[in-house]
Amino acid sequence: MSSAVEKTTKNSTNKSPVFKDGPGVTVKIDIKAQPEDIWPYLIDINFPSKFSTEFQGAEWIDAGPKIGAKFQGYNKHDRIGEWDVTCHVVRYEENKAFGWVVGNPEVPAAQWYFELESLTTSTRLKFIMVLGPGPSGLTRAIESVPEKESRIIEKRQDEHSANMSLTLEGLKQLVENS
Repeated sequence: MSSAVEKTTKNSTNKSPVFKDGPGVTVKIDIKAQPEDIWPYLIDINFPSKFSTEFQGAEWIDAGPKIGAKFQGYNKHDRIGEWDVTCHVVRYEENKAFGWVVGNPEVPAAQWYFELESLTTSTRLKFIMVLGPGPSGLTRAIESVPEKESRIIEKRQDEHSANMSLTLEGLKQLVENS
């Protein structure tokens, strides 16, 4: 299975995404390995930067990885420029789930999760991203041209799904060929 991509919303079944509905992306891939073989890559906060065109890397602010730990993430986008964000680890279940939120943990700008599901001879890895509910560069873009909200969100979902797919496919190759 190469990666499978699904655009999602947390709160609605609207055909066109709107920010208040929690639009996101879920990317799945099956890897011929056990969860414990994949886990070390997932908790390495710099690992996705090996494959993503946007995420450039991160550094721990607190001792991590563990729930409550913070890290600084660095990003770069051709149209948006460069920026950094503070992230908070909100999920840490060894060999099962690792997740963080961007910005204010009470109303994050985005939510990111890895989830592992053990199958008979492989592991299904899900990479999940939800936009909002807090403010971000995306909300500023929507505020500047509200009539294009759905198109702005769909473009961002496409950009994220491309990088998330690259990350999971790169991880699959590393784990299965090691």
